[in-house]
Amino acid sequence: MTQTSDRALGLPRPLVIMLGFAAAVVAFAGLRAIEDILAPALLALVLTIAVHPLGPWLRRKGWPGWAATTALIATTYLIILGLAVALVIAVARFAALLPQYKAQFSDLIKHVTDGLNNLGVDQKQISAMSNAFDIGSFAGWITSLLGSMVGVASDLVFIVLLLLFMVVDANWFPGRLGSIPPDKSRMVEAFSSFARGTRTYLVVSTIFGGIVAVIDSGVLWLIGVPVPLLWGLLAFITNYIPNIGFIIGLVPPAVLGLLEGGWGMMIAVIVAYCVINFIIQSVIQPRYVGDAVGLSISLTFMSVVFWAWVIGPLGALLSIPLTLLMKAVLVDSDPDNSWLKPLLGDVSTEEPAEPTPAAPVRGSPEPAPVTD
Repeated sequence: MTQTSDRALGLPRPLVIMLGFAAAVVAFAGLRAIEDILAPALLALVLTIAVHPLGPWLRRKGWPGWAATTALIATTYLIILGLAVALVIAVARFAALLPQYKAQFSDLIKHVTDGLNNLGVDQKQISAMSNAFDIGSFAGWITSLLGSMVGVASDLVFIVLLLLFMVVDANWFPGRLGSIPPDKSRMVEAFSSFARGTRTYLVVSTIFGGIVAVIDSGVLWLIGVPVPLLWGLLAFITNYIPNIGFIIGLVPPAVLGLLEGGWGMMIAVIVAYCVINFIIQSVIQPRYVGDAVGLSISLTFMSVVFWAWVIGPLGALLSIPLTLLMKAVLVDSDPDNSWLKPLLGDVSTEEPAEPTPAAPVRGSPEPAPVTD
């Protein structure tokens, strides 16, 4: 809302800002209340945006419309099925490996409790700690996590149907955008920028995730951690969580390294992940992501925390696309809010197009012919 609008309402600017924040709190609290529906819907939207360019490409290659749409739907289903199966296999394999190290885990806990006892720690506290770190309960927690992930299958029916409808609608949706009046073209460009930014982010994350997965698998194999390929796959999946994804992917190989080879192997795993994953995922990759989508590193990190709070674990995976969507709606679509772009990390020097009904060609990237 501009200052002129504030005066028209008879409200001071600070009060308008406070009312805006209050409305945002209510809106996001409402989104959090419907996260069971919203999270799968947003996942379907992001997947549809990611695979949409495949349809026009196939039609340019001579495929009929129905075949291109069918291939698009099949590709989308394969992506979501592959990610879900990989994550379930990783958790299930980790839960199956832990009971094999029960003796090593008991010895480790005994050494730790003996050390604490020598330091004068109260015996009751030592007993409580040792009971809390029982490998059986830890494996049970992992199994329950796997059960909750399998329980997401109830959402898969909704996701599958929604993906079907979205992919079909995506065939005619770009054409409908062309019929929008010129005075609304800024909103069209904002949503187009959101789609381009989302695809760019997914491509960059996939490339860096593949690099990290290959390096992690090789290093874990050299160190001697069991099933290194599985943890490389987990590193690939968690790479879609900006900044902190490598920490999630570090936990299983670090724990197995501790049980397999003691503290030395665990420290080697942690050091390797910090050197490889931290540098690539938390230093290099965010700069490419930020330059590609116009978001600062700090904002990408905060978006993970915020969207995970709003819609749960899927919010962490979709944090960058959802932040780009908010940026398109609140900043890119409104010329009065363009001053916010540099603060968000968008350093683009392009002058925004400002079409008007009287001069629709103004701001066009190509010069318009001069007419009398």
